[in-house]
Amino acid sequence: MIVTTSSFVAGKKVVKTFGIVRGNTIRARHIGKDILAGLKTIVGGEIQEYTKLMAESRDQSVDRMIDDAAQFGANAIIDARFSTSFLMQSAAEILVYGTAVLLEDE
Repeated sequence: MIVTTSSFVAGKKVVKTFGIVRGNTIRARHIGKDILAGLKTIVGGEIQEYTKLMAESRDQSVDRMIDDAAQFGANAIIDARFSTSFLMQSAAEILVYGTAVLLEDE
């Protein structure tokens, strides 16, 4: 499955548009990781625990969007975008959405 943030794929043409597809996940932070992150803010540097959490959340959301598109018979998703919303102090939603299409060679 091709997933791109652009409206086109070089060498391909859109022959069918299925519509909007999406994938999301809501993740809560772990109290133990919050303690480590709090200590890290004192000394500075990357908070690797949160970097890993966000990367896993984005990957899971993209996988869910791809599954959504596959149900339509799409072979690509164009105009993909990410959005993040905070639901409460320790939980956030990662949403990815795009347009499911069927591409063919030009």
